[in-house]
This record gives sequence, structure tokens and C-alpha cells, in this order.
Amino acid sequence: MTFPRPLRLLLIITGSVLGVVVLGVLASLYLLLQPDRFTAMLQEQAKEAGLQLTLSSPASPTLFPRPALQLEGITLIATDTGSRDTNMPILLAANGRLVLPWRTLLGGPVVISRMQINSPRVDLDALQAWLLALPPQSTSVPEQIPRIATGVRIRNGSLVEGNSQWLSDVSLDTGRLAPNQAFWINLSGKEPNGTLLQLQLSSTLSIDKGALLLNEITVHASDSSATEVHLAGHARWNGAANATLALQGKFSQKDEGNYDAAVMLTPASQDNPLLLHLTLLGTNNHVDLALPPLGLAHWWNQMANPQEPKLSAPPGNGQINMASLDIGKVHIEGLSVQTGDAVPADAQSVAPPAKPVAPHPQ
Repeated sequence: MTFPRPLRLLLIITGSVLGVVVLGVLASLYLLLQPDRFTAMLQEQAKEAGLQLTLSSPASPTLFPRPALQLEGITLIATDTGSRDTNMPILLAANGRLVLPWRTLLGGPVVISRMQINSPRVDLDALQAWLLALPPQSTSVPEQIPRIATGVRIRNGSLVEGNSQWLSDVSLDTGRLAPNQAFWINLSGKEPNGTLLQLQLSSTLSIDKGALLLNEITVHASDSSATEVHLAGHARWNGAANATLALQGKFSQKDEGNYDAAVMLTPASQDNPLLLHLTLLGTNNHVDLALPPLGLAHWWNQMANPQEPKLSAPPGNGQINMASLDIGKVHIEGLSVQTGDAVPADAQSVAPPAKPVAPHPQ
């Protein structure tokens, strides 16, 4: 089939124009997204936090279905932890994707509307070393709540400590974070023995008169062995150790029935530090503990310090009485523990030691 010469010229001109348009779109895509600019921004923000961010290849831009940057071979390393494991990666990830709003591309403030990370591996040892090396942080309430336009998505992650794996097949999804709107987090992962753990959190955040308010808090945690926790309540933070939390609900375990559960946080005063109260009331089990979170963090840092570990009992007051307790392969019956002010003054009044039972067969 032969086209008339005018039609052939029209097709050639049209094709040339389309080719120029495609090249223009590609050039505009690169200029708008400016992958070098955003990569440098991310690396600078990581550097300010004492971290080094590297990519296996330069970030590549995409425009459809949404403007985004594709990141390959993500590595996050603490620049100086004061230990021998300075080069231990905190995070390794196969790839990631940063979705950007159009207003950012058109010269507005730099905002990441959604972050996706695939196959991340987080090392708790390296994370803890980095946290220990951080300078003191501000303890004041922020002026506004950070915004996450459409959420965070993580797939096929893992949580390790050195050569030991804690969780595999980790998935994380979050909703939109904005003032006075419900924000939710869904987290799941598998223990080394295959037990599936799931956690759902939701709350409405706002800042009022210099205080951060978390209203309508709901917590639901469960595993594949029919253990579940349901809690609901509210929290308030006025800065530093001036914080309150009140959660109440139920704890249920297979073949053990339901228990009343409560988590309370009382602010620091002249006589007492910030205290976390944990209560579990059931037919055969009773837990009533008052733990200082800041004191526990200091105690843990001393225990975990590879250079000068200090063995000591954790701070806190209260008691634990449980008819039976399973920790991994170990089964304990008649467990009774008192700590702090709950320890009897007369040594003869101390409860008899727990009766150990042989580990569960595999």
C-alpha cells in the first residue's frame, strides 16, 4: 500500500514531533525529579544523624503512575559508634522507592509522600551501638506533627542480632499521618520456629497547648498459638519525663482463659521518676510491676556495653506470681518473684523457689 506524498510527509512530521515530545518528557522527568539532588539530600540527612547512606547505583527517576525515585542496593552504616564494629551495617535493603508529590517537583518544600522498602535487614547490635553513640536529644514537644502523605510500606524484611535471627518475613504498612486523623500501623513477622506474630496499632494524634495528645489508642497483638492482647486508651506528653498513658484491656492465652490487663505511665515528680505500671490479673497468674523506663534504658545500656558491662538487677518494684511459665523450650511451675519494695523484710517469708520442669521435647 502506497500513501500519497503529502500524507507521507504528514506522517514523518507527526512522528518527528512525537519523538521530540518523548525526548522532552524524558529530559523534563530528569530535571523535575533531580535524582542527584534528592540522593544528596538523603545522604546529608543521614550524615546529620551520624549515619552513612550508600546506594549500589545512582537513583533512577520514574514519572508514572506517580513521580518517584527508585533506589537500588541501600546500605546504612553508623559513621562512629566508638566501638570496633563501626562498619557494621544497621540496614541493608535490596531496593526502595520514594514517591514525591508534584509540589515538591515544582520547587516546593522537599516532602516524601510515600516510602517503600523491599527486603530490608536490620541488625539490632549495630542499631544499639548507634543509639548509644548519639548525643543527647531534645526532650521538648515538636511544634507540629510530622506528615506522612500516604504511608510507609516494607516487605520481606528481617530482624537479626549478630548471627542470630529474631524475625523473618517482616511486613510493615502504615496509614496517612496528619493531625486529628486516625493513624494506623500493621506489623507482622515470623519467629525462627515459624510462629507468626502480628501487631496492629492505631491512634489519633494532635498537639494542643504545647502537649502531644494520642487519643483513641488501640493495640492488638497476637501470635499463631492463640495468644492475644487487646488494649485501648489514651496518652499525653508534655515534654521530658512529663508523660501519662492509660491503657486497659484483656490478655488471653490458649487453655488459660482471659486476664485483665493494664498499662499505666505516671509522670515524674519530686519524689518519683517516670514510672511504667504493668498489671495482669487472672485466676492463676498475677503481675504487678512499677518500672522506671529511663532507669531501665540506662541499666540495659550498661549491660550491653561491650567495653564495660556491669551486671546488676534491673530497677523496679513489684511482684510476679505465675502458676506456670513457658520461655522457649523451658517450662517453669510455681514462679514467684519480688523486687524492690515488694521484697519481704523477713527472709523466712520469701516464697519457695520455682519448681523446674524438663524442657519440652521437640
